[in-house]
Formats: sequence, structure tokens, C-alpha cells
Amino acid sequence: MAKAERPEIDHGAEMARLQETIGYHYKDINLLRGALTHSSYANERGRDIQCNERLEFLGDAVLSIVVSDYIYRRNADIPEGELTKLRASLVCERSLCEFAGKIGLGQAMLLGHGEELTGGRERPSILADAFEALLASIYLDGGMEEARRFVLSFVIPQLDREHIGAFKDYKTMLQEVIQQNREETISYRLAGESGPDHDKRFTVEVRLNSNVIGHGTGRSKKEAEQQAAREALALMGRTDL
Repeated sequence: MAKAERPEIDHGAEMARLQETIGYHYKDINLLRGALTHSSYANERGRDIQCNERLEFLGDAVLSIVVSDYIYRRNADIPEGELTKLRASLVCERSLCEFAGKIGLGQAMLLGHGEELTGGRERPSILADAFEALLASIYLDGGMEEARRFVLSFVIPQLDREHIGAFKDYKTMLQEVIQQNREETISYRLAGESGPDHDKRFTVEVRLNSNVIGHGTGRSKKEAEQQAAREALALMGRTDL
């Protein structure tokens, strides 16, 4: 039996729901619509429809400055390297996807037919990108303070839950495991990259001697390496990740 297609979404109702959920009501509703428009939808509808990629580009910058400013002021005694790690843990795809899930962002997306049928509403990369686009749309519509309020409503609870010391440096954890046998060596290799210059995705594999023991993807090589190390630790049976 053929799989039933998802019923047509009332996008106006979804935009109204989303505004209530995030506690922000747009002066220019077209900014919200643009943030929710995936490239697959725009490609199907023609060149007059703008997708959310430009908003995503801006949202990435706004996200970085808001999070950087907050953790810098909150953690006066933490060195630059640790601040960088902490910021990366808060703005990575996994975190943004989690934030998007809390507000039901996937339900409100405008997707092309193919993405709709293949689970695009739950795809982490689509949700993370849409969250950044949504942030940019709030910034353009309401200014930096509204954008800051929106971002910190997610970041502060996550920091309180995980706390500063809870950021896990998976590469160091993996190295400590491997160092128990001095004959073993760990190395990381860039396996591929994709996406436009302003939004690269890097894929890295981690090797134990010559054997691949983990893969990771991220917006930077460092993030991809951390995710590869995390996968390797999970395969080794670590349950504290």
C-alpha cells in the first residue's frame, strides 16, 4: 500500500501559532514567511519566490554575536579557548535543531514536494538553518534586542542545565582512552565538504592507526572532529556522552 501523503498545511495558521509560541509578532509578516521557505519550495514555485538562505547567512552572524557577548560577560574567568568551545556547543547543528524542535519550527516550514515526502520537516540541517533564518527575520523586523531575547530564551536554560564545566571535549576524551595503549595512534582526516562558501559543511573521519572508527559533520573542521570523536567513543561503549 502506498504511503499516505501529509495533509496540506494551513500555513497562515502555522505562522500564527509560531508567533504565539515564540512571543513575537511581526510587523512585516513576509519576513517570517521568508524564514520558513526552504529552497526546495522556492525552486518548485519559480524565481519570484525567495528561499531562506540569505536570512540564514545573516542569522548565523547574529547568533554568533549574541551568544559570544553573553558567555563573555557571564564567564569572566574563562580563557578564550574554553569560550570558543562553549560557543561551539551552543551554536552547533545539534543544539539549533533542538531549539527548533521546542517551537515546532519544522511544522511551519514551506517545503518542496520531495523534501516533504522524505522527512524534511525533521531533517536536522533544515531545522538548524531555519532557526538561523528565523532569528534573522526577528532581527530585521524588531531589532537586536528582540533577536537577543529570542536567542537567550534558548541559550540560558541550556547553559543552566549543562553548566560551563559540562562541555565535553570529545577529542581529549578519546585521546585519553587511546593513550592507555601507547602503540595506538589517533588521527583526523577531512573526508569531504559541501555547501556554499558562507555555509560550508565539513565531514571528518577519525582513525585509530589506519582504521576508521568514527565520522562527524559540522560547520567547521573543529566541530566535525569533535563529532567524529564522539561517534568513536559511542562505538567504544561510552554511555556518558
